[in-house]
Amino acid sequence: MVVAGGSGSLGRRLTADLTRRGHDVVVLTRRPDRDSQHRQVSWDGRTVGAWAAELDGAAVVNLSGALVDRRPTPANIELLTTSRVEPTRALAAAAAELARPVPVWVQASTAAIYGDAGDAVLTESSPPADGPPQMAGVARAWEAAVDGVHAASVVVLRTSIVLDRDSPALDRLLLLTRWGLGGRVGSGRQWVSWIHIEDWLAIVRATLTDPSLSGVLIASSPSPVRNSQLMADLRAVVGRPPVPPTPTPVVRLGALLLRTDPALGLTGRRVLPARLQAAGFDFAHVELHSALRDLISTRR
Repeated sequence: MVVAGGSGSLGRRLTADLTRRGHDVVVLTRRPDRDSQHRQVSWDGRTVGAWAAELDGAAVVNLSGALVDRRPTPANIELLTTSRVEPTRALAAAAAELARPVPVWVQASTAAIYGDAGDAVLTESSPPADGPPQMAGVARAWEAAVDGVHAASVVVLRTSIVLDRDSPALDRLLLLTRWGLGGRVGSGRQWVSWIHIEDWLAIVRATLTDPSLSGVLIASSPSPVRNSQLMADLRAVVGRPPVPPTPTPVVRLGALLLRTDPALGLTGRRVLPARLQAAGFDFAHVELHSALRDLISTRR
């Protein structure tokens, strides 16, 4: 298994999971770590080099991309785009030189490709949105970069918010809740699609062995919730009382101070993993409250 972006939070979890299950994992990285438990190969994420030999006969999981938790400035949107598109193009160029196609290619993407979708129920057959540019715009370019890649099976994994202990998403939510800002955000009606890390890992493993899952695949719990429920469940799990909502202007000001994107909290989408459900995938964590309790109790 060749994993690009293996040094990020999801990448570290995936490489540990695959290694534990007996797979030979190779991590492509710009900054090799001598203490890593996995074999690491240096690359620049832009050009084809000696690392390309690792792709011969190997499954590829491409998770490359900068964190989205940043202000939606033109420079940051360009960073989010190039940090995803350039590594994908480099991998595709390397694969094109192989005598045999890559057996399985799992391409990371995001459910944010559907933009701010209101109450619409979204599945794999739903069309991508035109914006916001830092969400749908970045995701569309990311997916387009893998078109026509030399692979027998290509899975485009549109992932929702991954909940994992010590992950950026859960860390930020817990921080706000413990600061007494655990009320609904804005209207609180925006949908939050989420998935427990254990289910995300299981989905990736399934795509590596089941060719029927090729194509666009939504990786998300079948139980999205509104923001108001997310915040209520967080307060309950960490033992905080009900608090007033955080008005939209305060969210925007707070995002400015924290150098993040207010759209991460004020927009939402209601995605359902229709193809996984049709295939009979067994989600281990369906309800948000129990998923949070599992992660936060483990974290403690």
